[in-house]
Amino acid sequence: MGLVFGLLWLFTGFLQGVHGQGVYAPPTVRIVHSGQACNVEEERYSERVYTIREGETLELQCLVTGHPRPQIRWTKTAGGASDRPGDSTVNNATLRIETISRHQGGRYYCKAENGLGLPAIRSIRVDVYYLDDPVITVHQSVGEAKEQFYFERTVFLRCVATSNPPVLYSWRRGREVLSQGSDSGVEIYEPFFTQGETKILKLKNLRPQDYADYTCISSVRNVCGIGDKSAHFRLSNRTAPPSIRLLLDDPLVVNPGETIALVCVASGGDPPPTLRWTRPEGEELPKRSVVNGGTLTLPSVTVDDGGAYSCVASNNVGNAAKKSTTILVRGLRKGRFWITPDPYHNDDNIQIGREVKISCQVEATPPEELQFSWLKNGRPLRSSERMVITHTDTEVSPGTTNLDIIDLKFTDFGTYTCVASLRNGGTPEISIDVNISSTTVPPELTVPRGRSHLIAQEGDTVDLQCLVSGKPKPIILWSRVEESSAAAAVAAAPLMPDGSAQTESYDGVLRLSNVTRDMSGTYRCQTSQYNGFNVKPREALIHLVVQFPPTVEPAYTEVRQALGRAFSLTCRLLRAHPARLLKYEWKLGSRLLTVGQFSDDNDDTNYHVKALNREGYGEYTCDITNEAGAGRCTFLVTGKAYAPEFYYDTYSALWQNRPRVYGFKLQWTQMEPNGVDRILAYRLGIRQMGQSRWWEQEIPMEGTIQKGELLTYNLTELVKPESYLVRLTPITRYGEGDATERTITYSAPVNPHLREFQCGFEDEALCLFSQDKTDEFDWTRHSAATRDTKYTPNTGPSSDHTGSRQGFYMYIETSRPRLEGDKARLLSPTFNMNSKSSSSSSSSSSGGNNPTYCFAFFYHMYGKHIGALNVFLRQKGQTVTDTSVWSLTGNQGDRWRQAKVNIHPTTAFQMVMEGVRGAGIEGDIAIDDVTIEEGECKDPPPNNLRSMAPPSSPHIWQLCITLSFALIGRQR
Repeated sequence: MGLVFGLLWLFTGFLQGVHGQGVYAPPTVRIVHSGQACNVEEERYSERVYTIREGETLELQCLVTGHPRPQIRWTKTAGGASDRPGDSTVNNATLRIETISRHQGGRYYCKAENGLGLPAIRSIRVDVYYLDDPVITVHQSVGEAKEQFYFERTVFLRCVATSNPPVLYSWRRGREVLSQGSDSGVEIYEPFFTQGETKILKLKNLRPQDYADYTCISSVRNVCGIGDKSAHFRLSNRTAPPSIRLLLDDPLVVNPGETIALVCVASGGDPPPTLRWTRPEGEELPKRSVVNGGTLTLPSVTVDDGGAYSCVASNNVGNAAKKSTTILVRGLRKGRFWITPDPYHNDDNIQIGREVKISCQVEATPPEELQFSWLKNGRPLRSSERMVITHTDTEVSPGTTNLDIIDLKFTDFGTYTCVASLRNGGTPEISIDVNISSTTVPPELTVPRGRSHLIAQEGDTVDLQCLVSGKPKPIILWSRVEESSAAAAVAAAPLMPDGSAQTESYDGVLRLSNVTRDMSGTYRCQTSQYNGFNVKPREALIHLVVQFPPTVEPAYTEVRQALGRAFSLTCRLLRAHPARLLKYEWKLGSRLLTVGQFSDDNDDTNYHVKALNREGYGEYTCDITNEAGAGRCTFLVTGKAYAPEFYYDTYSALWQNRPRVYGFKLQWTQMEPNGVDRILAYRLGIRQMGQSRWWEQEIPMEGTIQKGELLTYNLTELVKPESYLVRLTPITRYGEGDATERTITYSAPVNPHLREFQCGFEDEALCLFSQDKTDEFDWTRHSAATRDTKYTPNTGPSSDHTGSRQGFYMYIETSRPRLEGDKARLLSPTFNMNSKSSSSSSSSSSGGNNPTYCFAFFYHMYGKHIGALNVFLRQKGQTVTDTSVWSLTGNQGDRWRQAKVNIHPTTAFQMVMEGVRGAGIEGDIAIDDVTIEEGECKDPPPNNLRSMAPPSSPHIWQLCITLSFALIGRQR
């Protein structure tokens, strides 16, 4: 924007005037579509079904009205959960899904809310059409009858294709089309339970001619341009289901690190089957694995690679063949031991002359290869009458070996070693040492003095400690204890801070870092029954109390007030530990206002300001403290005005009466105008998009602005076709308030350089015609070349008015669910008269100088149930008025006719085309080639029923055609 334009704009902008409109209104919603729909049809009178082909782009737009401008949110239900990655809602007026998939079909909801009334919600059902390749499967049966005098061999060819809408099937044998009854040896049927997704061809008692090539053709009747698809199968006397063999041992026992190959070969089947390897329950094959045909290679196997593997062969004949094997990777894991004192004595100590048993346990793969040996002081030990060595069955896992020492003697003291290994090697052995001596004693567990009840503060690191004695020293298991309450009795035991039920400790210390209030409670330490004595576990309890500072609300809030007013600030205590001796302290900035202490029955504190002065603006804080710290409420008291609320529902906001510039009617309301001091002015800033320089001026305000009052300012000298960013900031005696921004976008007029308006509905934009959202149904853009399944014979045109089957026209579809008397209205773009012509028309209206134009169109009204076609002139002055200018009813024959009518607008206007449904479905009405020309109509047809008396008219170039929210389509 250059300097000249800036000066022109600053001096030519003027205040249109302030009018108390009370324009706050709850939201309304309608959904319009663009993108690549196959069809949009009405369902249940009030909603739409949007049909789209899989892989195309879905684009739905949510158009809203209401003030303040509603917030828009798209959500989806039905057809599965959210199909947008990581997001179930879209906070945008436009919902766009590129390459839509079948799983993204369903009902989409647009929700708009602005805090007034109930949210407005509209929905549209998206139906995704698709057709997958069909698959033919073959099943054979041999039936015995007549006491084995003969056998009947029957073959079933089953064709399946997944589709939407339901698929239609047809069969061919070679080039011959097969149909029910065309061949006595063939039956074609569609089982009920498959709901149209399966077609079965039954070949009874196979004959030589039945050995042939069969083709299944699946079709959705070219809906959405989806072509037919086919599958082929050659049936011969060699056709057979698959069979396979595995060229390996089962189970296959291997050593870690080896490379193995699982080989699967097809031993039968025609056509030749395909082979694949799987794991149970859909588990993926190892990432390092390599599949080549029927061979699965696993390099450097690990323990995690062990398990079942299955080879599956299929050729679409009969059932798939499946054979499985199990891979066992040799390994030893989880070596443990325990000492069991003499069970015939209550004393847990080991004593001379009593029995003692040492047990050793190891998990092995494969378990049958597990073997144990015992050493004493490094020398092999064999089973004897006093040293009895036993082993559990090899089928039991984990494997266990026991050494029973009968009648313990002093010479039996020493170190006993349990050695576990696999018979065929392949993995290191495990050795476990157990010392038996006079110092081998069962464990004892205690808590250090003063450490059974701990108090910590949030964020601290706390060590819970249990002292364990005994030899060998066992592992300590930590867990949490349920609180003794009715609620805890039915609840599961609380988990440890790391999320586990139990935590092991080898030194008896449980370290909790950065403790939180949720970690308060009782903790249990107890000895484990492995790697120690096999006796009743010893245990102790430690109670942890985590203190935390007060939690308060509000943490931060802004308070807007005018000078001289009284107000109160409240800080509320939510929770604290300890919850006694709580104190509060109020400050304004660094200045102390008041202090106090909470009583037992009080959970909030208030500060009152009797009359706000300038020194009273600022940040107020309230600190509530206990032993653990403080919680703070913060209140920012300010006199800033709230943000203006731009009004987006302005009718004909953009106008143009000069070739290179345009104007825009900027309208807004003031949010909570009485919440602060009176607004003195607005600072208006404007910046051309793509540039950095702002132009600013002040708009003074006289008097007090009321809530809901609509304010207007006309922006002029905006350069075509540039867009602008507009910023509006309220000003009070406190200073500047919150600013609001919006973008103004230039919209080119319809046919701006022609002396007439013409529309043949050949493009999807409909020349900016729009559907009326207050009627019962919509006009439909149509071409005879794309006639769909809703076509009703004996009504409607077979081409556009020029005779072209490819040309488009608008028509009303009167089939169900339409009722007699239902109306569909099509609105032309708005034609705005500029200020010069408007004032001229007003000053000379008594002299008869209003404009005259000729409105012409072609219509087609053929069918025995034709209702009515009405044309209205809608003028938009102080109020909106509709004046009937043309009307026709009844059957006019199967041909296009032209209508012309003179109109005499005195202000901005639209033409309204209204189609009325007659008594039945043969009542389609169509229109085509609409024009508006300067001057009176020449030779109007005889069926021009109404024409208003003509005043005078300015030239056609004095009309400006404005977009004015002319959007295609309407959602009810």
